[in-house]
Amino acid sequence: MPNTSRTLNVQQFIDEQRFTPYQWCILICCFLLVAIDVYDAVAVGFVVPVLAQAWNVSKAEFGLVMSAAVFGLAIGALIAGPLFDRISPKTVIVCSMFTFGLCSIGTMTADSLTSLGIWRLLTGIGLGAALPGAATLMFEYAPARMNALLVNAIGCGALVGATACGLISAALVPAYGWESVFIIGGVFPIVLGVVMLFATPQPLRFMVLRSWPSDRIAAVLRRIAPGKSFDDTRFVLSEEPQAQQQTGVSVVLSKRFRSGTLMLWTAYFCAATVYYLMLGWLPTLIQGTGATLQQATLATTLLAAGGIIGTFGLGWLMGRFDRDLVIAAAFALGGLGIWIAGHQAGNLALLAACIFIAGIGISGAIGSMAFLAAAFYPTSGRSTGISWMQGIGRFGGIVGPIAGATMLKENFSFSTVFTIMMCVVLAAAAALLMKRAAASRASASVSAVQSESA
Repeated sequence: MPNTSRTLNVQQFIDEQRFTPYQWCILICCFLLVAIDVYDAVAVGFVVPVLAQAWNVSKAEFGLVMSAAVFGLAIGALIAGPLFDRISPKTVIVCSMFTFGLCSIGTMTADSLTSLGIWRLLTGIGLGAALPGAATLMFEYAPARMNALLVNAIGCGALVGATACGLISAALVPAYGWESVFIIGGVFPIVLGVVMLFATPQPLRFMVLRSWPSDRIAAVLRRIAPGKSFDDTRFVLSEEPQAQQQTGVSVVLSKRFRSGTLMLWTAYFCAATVYYLMLGWLPTLIQGTGATLQQATLATTLLAAGGIIGTFGLGWLMGRFDRDLVIAAAFALGGLGIWIAGHQAGNLALLAACIFIAGIGISGAIGSMAFLAAAFYPTSGRSTGISWMQGIGRFGGIVGPIAGATMLKENFSFSTVFTIMMCVVLAAAAALLMKRAAASRASASVSAVQSESA
């Protein structure tokens, strides 16, 4: 081992630099990854009318196919967590992109509900494994002054992907058939995976934590600061040594982080339950108040439109105020919007405005949860923490539509459905307040132990 003459804290170094073209490249790649991830996740929904007619089955029978995709997303995220630490985050991201790209192309061969469901399950596993790594990569290359905003910014790729899927489906399906949607959904991630393989680095703190060769770390830092020399430099992290001794699941479920982990899972699960319930059943609920299908659909789109404003706004606020309080307040705002909306059955304009407010709070908060997890866990558990939170939370995406169908079957009133959703969203807010309290106690305990050893 060569002698080193100086030590460089990589986190502090990134914080002190301007945001360079190389970091812009990472941002764009992560944004596109999220966009194509969501494109593939929602693609089957845009071809259901065509397939139902071609296969002579009812649209309702595609419910299990869509559930299989969501289940795959959850399983993929849970599997990816340990793999991020056993292999490396970038390797998992690229392999996952190749996987869901090939499975998307394979979807073109489906000729029944069963085969379609299997292909969507496999595609979902790849999708769920790729997404958490994007948040980790962006978090570790973003200066602290703007990391919340940038991590949230890549999350907005979700809306771009969903919108692009709708526009592409409308343009290509009538002329080239339903398979054309999955050709694009398969080729694009494979191409982007190749680009990311050569154009993006491994997460910086991951390389330092795993004691990668100094010249490989220096090569990445030179792309951020070309004029600086890193000869004879030893790269370190500012995290305490205890946080670097464990990795992956052992960190996420360790005594110090266990309570916060459970609260993150609870918050994401509750939020996903309400969000997917609203996506699936809001048009039907609004139509039940006397609105037309077009009016109900337009009102529902405000849920996502509010999410854009919420995601960027919360990213800015988390950089300036306590992030747990910011997201808890966002969930509370979303819950208030939902509750008021439930009492506007005869006023479509006010109902739409309340849905927009709910979108700012709920959609924006969900889009901010990846940063919340990234900032909560140390480097050794960051990727696993994000992926497991999303994996557990996505089961809410399965529960939500089922709960909505049950309430409609039991003839719950319009206001009652919205009141129940409000309570679930407020449970997400309460979970984050409990996470904040648990984190404060854990930090105080660590400080006390350090003081005693000193």
